[in-house]
Amino acid sequence: QGKQKKARKYAVMKRMISLRDQRINEKERAKAPVKKKEDPSAIKEREVPQHPSCLFFQYNTQLGPPYHILVDTNFINFSIKAKLDLVQSMMDCLYAKCIPCITDCVMGEIEKLGQKYRVALRIAKDPRFERLPCMHRGTYADDCLVQRVTQHKCYIVATVDKELKRRIRKIPGVPIMYISRHRYNIERMPDDYGAPRF
Repeated sequence: QGKQKKARKYAVMKRMISLRDQRINEKERAKAPVKKKEDPSAIKEREVPQHPSCLFFQYNTQLGPPYHILVDTNFINFSIKAKLDLVQSMMDCLYAKCIPCITDCVMGEIEKLGQKYRVALRIAKDPRFERLPCMHRGTYADDCLVQRVTQHKCYIVATVDKELKRRIRKIPGVPIMYISRHRYNIERMPDDYGAPRF
């Protein structure tokens, strides 16, 4: 009987000897890191995030008509499914002029979705939409939107993505627009603004 063939595992790295191993002669051996003693008289620094001055009152003072609404990819797709006109429905929700804003990332995402979402692409290229150029690399729209609303508190984010909503709720003073019962709704907006919530 022959030897049983051992299947070679793909892309397995050979185990390397640690640089602190006793078998390496002392000159070449890596030294153990020496811990620095903490100076008790040194001033301790800690990073405290500074809240923007527009949130001095209970609500965001930078928000006001005309509202600038950052639109997410899936928000356009769900609006098409619910047969809602984006600009008109936004105005019905907020009782004020709304300017939907679309970033290059979101535009790139819709273009990547291909032929199936050509209606969404046509809507996104509407002249009523304001185009916001992106300076960063890559087309991951969620990070882009979160970064934008953290820096500038003048936007409302329109999305139906649960994960993105969860991330934006952590940022103070940014309202979220979503779709429920075949209409647009808004959360985290002061009651003095816009349509009544349901």
